[in-house]
Amino acid sequence: MLQIENLLASYGPVQILKGLSLEVPKGEIITLLGGNGSGKSTTLKAIMGAVRAQAGSIRFQGREILGLKSQDIVSLGISMIPQGRRIFAPLTVQENLRLGAFRRRDSNGVREDFMAILRQFPEIEEKLKSRGGTLSVGQQQMVAFARGLMARPHLLLMDEPSAGLAPKLVERLADIIQEIHRAGTTILLVEQNVHLALSLAKFGYVLRDGRIAMAEPAKQLIGNEELIRQYLGG
Repeated sequence: MLQIENLLASYGPVQILKGLSLEVPKGEIITLLGGNGSGKSTTLKAIMGAVRAQAGSIRFQGREILGLKSQDIVSLGISMIPQGRRIFAPLTVQENLRLGAFRRRDSNGVREDFMAILRQFPEIEEKLKSRGGTLSVGQQQMVAFARGLMARPHLLLMDEPSAGLAPKLVERLADIIQEIHRAGTTILLVEQNVHLALSLAKFGYVLRDGRIAMAEPAKQLIGNEELIRQYLGG
C-alpha cells in the first residue's frame, strides 16, 4: 500500500531522514521504532506532506504522492493521529469529529460513520457537546482516534498514541487499534512503548539517525536485548 524509497528530509540545515526506505503492505500493522530524534515523527509528517522532502519517493497504492498538498493526500485515503492528540480545544467534541471528514462529500456516509464511531467510542458519546479543552488526556486521545477515522482512511498513521496515558488506557488503546485493523484499515504505528508496538504489529522497522537500522518480523524483535540497548536507549 505504501512504499518509501531513499527519502531525504531536513529541517533547515539539519538533515533528519538520510535515505530512508520502508514498505507497508495492505491490511497489516507495521511499526516504526526508534529513540528520540531518530526521525520517526518526521517520517509520518513527510508522508502527510507536512515536511517537504528533498529527494526520494513516497508511493501510495502505486501513485507518487511526494510533493502533493496535505489535503490532497488526505483525500487519497491517508489519515494521521498526531503526537500529543492536538484536538481543537475551543471546539466541541462533535465539531472536532466533523472536522475529520472535511474532505468527504458523501454526506450519508459521513453520518453513518459518525454513528458507528460513537458506538466504537462510548466514552466520548456523552461528551459531544463538551469543548475539547475540558476533556481528560484519555478522552482527548479517544477523540483524536475518532477524528482520524472520520476521514475513512485506507492507511492510518499513528504517532505515539500511548504517550501520557495511564496503563488501563493503554490497554484500551491496544484494543481500539486491533478493532480498527480488523475493520480493514492498514496501520503504520510510531510508538515509544516497544512492547505495545511489537505486540500489535506484524513487522517492525527500527530507525536510527535517519536510517533504517533493523527490519524484522515483530516476533523476532520482541525480547531482542540488542535492539533495546543499542537502538532504543533502554
